[in-house]
Amino acid sequence: MTKAKSRRVGRPEGQRNLADLILDRAEILFAEQGYSGTTLRQVADAADVTSAMTAYYFRNKENLFREVFLRRGLDVAQQRMDRLADLGETGGVSIEALVRAFLEPSSKLRKSAQGRAFLRLHARLHMEPEPLSYALRREVYDLSTRAYVEAISALLPDQPERRIYQKMSLMVGAYLYAFSDTNRLKELAMAEDATDDLLETTVAFGVGGFLA
Repeated sequence: MTKAKSRRVGRPEGQRNLADLILDRAEILFAEQGYSGTTLRQVADAADVTSAMTAYYFRNKENLFREVFLRRGLDVAQQRMDRLADLGETGGVSIEALVRAFLEPSSKLRKSAQGRAFLRLHARLHMEPEPLSYALRREVYDLSTRAYVEAISALLPDQPERRIYQKMSLMVGAYLYAFSDTNRLKELAMAEDATDDLLETTVAFGVGGFLA
């Protein structure tokens, strides 16, 4: 008797693709209009599905917003932790290496329209309802941020940990503002290539801040 093939638990492939499509459209709308300005009806229309279908997958707007943020946010956080572990294994830990490892996963998101939408959504998260935004940031980023602060503090023992946290907060604000293209850099510099080396500039900015 032949063994039955094991089946992966979860939604059928077509349903998973439909859920991803809804998340993609919601990500763009939340990035452009914010949480309060976006309705489930708008998301459903953008995904060309019924509101009932959107509610079937995500129940309500708050849960949809949460799933949109977790989808990429958790991946960024995991990449940061993986890079931090790699640095420890290779003995290549330095302030510059730590700053670069922290920033690169977010910088890579700028290569796609959906990634840029997530960066815009993240950049405006402080304007969203506090119970939702604070809970999401804690869930997604607390572990990796604390791990990086600990690693940086070990290299800068003369600086109190609270100051390292202050500088980390400033770097996070700077990279979100820069990477999300919500700034006027191209307009002020009057150059289309004003953001071409943005990662390198942000890394240098972050390193300089921590060493100051």
